[in-house]
Amino acid sequence: MPSLAPPGVALKLTGITKRFGRLTANDSISFALHEGEVLALLGENGAGKTTLMNILFGHYTADEGKVEVYGEDLPPGAPGAALKAGVGMVHQHFTLAENMTVLENVLLGTVPLWRPTLDRTAGRARLERLSREFGLAVHLDAKIKALSVGERQRVEILKALYRDARILILDEPTAVLTPQEAQALFETLKTAVGKGLSVIFISHKLHEVMAISKRVVVLRHGKLVGEVATTDTNERQLAEMMVGAEVALPKAPAAAPGEAYLELRDVSLPPEGRRVGLSGVTLELRSRQITGIAGVSGNGQAMLADLVGGLAVPASGEIRLYGKPVTAWSPRAALDAGVGRIPEDRHAVGSIADLSLTENAVLESYKTAPQSRSGLMDWAEARRRAEAIIARYDVRCPGPETRIRLLSGGNMQKLILGRVMEAGPRIILANQPVRGLDIGALTYVQERLIEARGEGAAILLISEDLDEILALSDVVHVMSEGRLSPGFARGTKTQGELGALMAGQGFDDAA
Repeated sequence: MPSLAPPGVALKLTGITKRFGRLTANDSISFALHEGEVLALLGENGAGKTTLMNILFGHYTADEGKVEVYGEDLPPGAPGAALKAGVGMVHQHFTLAENMTVLENVLLGTVPLWRPTLDRTAGRARLERLSREFGLAVHLDAKIKALSVGERQRVEILKALYRDARILILDEPTAVLTPQEAQALFETLKTAVGKGLSVIFISHKLHEVMAISKRVVVLRHGKLVGEVATTDTNERQLAEMMVGAEVALPKAPAAAPGEAYLELRDVSLPPEGRRVGLSGVTLELRSRQITGIAGVSGNGQAMLADLVGGLAVPASGEIRLYGKPVTAWSPRAALDAGVGRIPEDRHAVGSIADLSLTENAVLESYKTAPQSRSGLMDWAEARRRAEAIIARYDVRCPGPETRIRLLSGGNMQKLILGRVMEAGPRIILANQPVRGLDIGALTYVQERLIEARGEGAAILLISEDLDEILALSDVVHVMSEGRLSPGFARGTKTQGELGALMAGQGFDDAA
């Protein structure tokens, strides 16, 4: 029977509706993707984008509606059928086996189970070629558990590219890539699209959407609220469509710093596997000051965050808290000293996936908070605490007993932010606090950090986004190969100068 699909339509979604209990994640959504097109899918965290893509890829089954690929109905709830139809997906949240190598993760599932061995030689050659073409450098024999967050994201992209997808879903593919890596990916995508590849591009970085997409579809609260050609819009209009109101990014006003709350004096740490260590790092975190750390992923930021958060102790050098040397350092000691921790990886480190929002809200305070009495949890009080965080920090969820793994990345981040801020920290470790967040959630998190600074907190902001560093930081340091540059006051270095230092150019002269 001949296809009834309009010519040039690669993918068509009609009336897609998906409910999770009382929550309607997708509400009768319809749109089409054409051959050789990049279609951007925008919306706030929790707007329904990832749910919609999971329906397309077969991870979820829609309650209503259908999906067509090249004019043929796609069987619901069948990832194998989606792969066979030529649909590839790069997930926002990693789906990698940590005890296996990069090469093994990519090859896994590409050969029948009855075949006793993987064709590593051919697979390696092809993966090396893809890695070069897409500018996604990663060590093929490294175990996933030894990779940085940025490197793991590259593996996810390579997994999809390896399977010859005709339709490629990219869910926040550049969230952990440097601007140079993202630009290289865009150039390759443009070439591939010219040869017929169709792409759904999900990103909260509006300048990327403007640079790479032809059309934009916008979701809000599970409904399709707009569709526009990229040439007919701009970043401001797209942001307003996403949140339903005008959005202005916050900037931290100038402020006089207070006393030094935490000091690192010539601290060194050895590398761990492929993680870069620290070499003679000296740093001050002062009250009423945001100290920004700029750098390309994998240059020692993870070790610095571990050190401040109590997960590592110096091999040499000294930590001082509130003017006194630290003799014993641990996560509990850090929490007791008033260190609030917003971790880089909200999934693996910041939360426990199968625990509820209530349980996650009290993870770091179950021994000391009011809901803990005589070693027993007062779960009614814990629930009230979670409900207060949900309301105050606009965590969009069915309720406090929801498993946190069911939340979008942005809503998960807001719960972690609330858990940290409600404890009244004097020192805040904010490690990639807005990675993967939409413009509304990003604005909200940054406003809370500026507010905490105004209330006297000392904040360490670690980010690979120079725009964020320059907008929020009172003092900026650059990390390169485990070394830390001197601090540069706000406005004394341009974005280009900081970018050159991040690449190691002139670092020794600056140091």
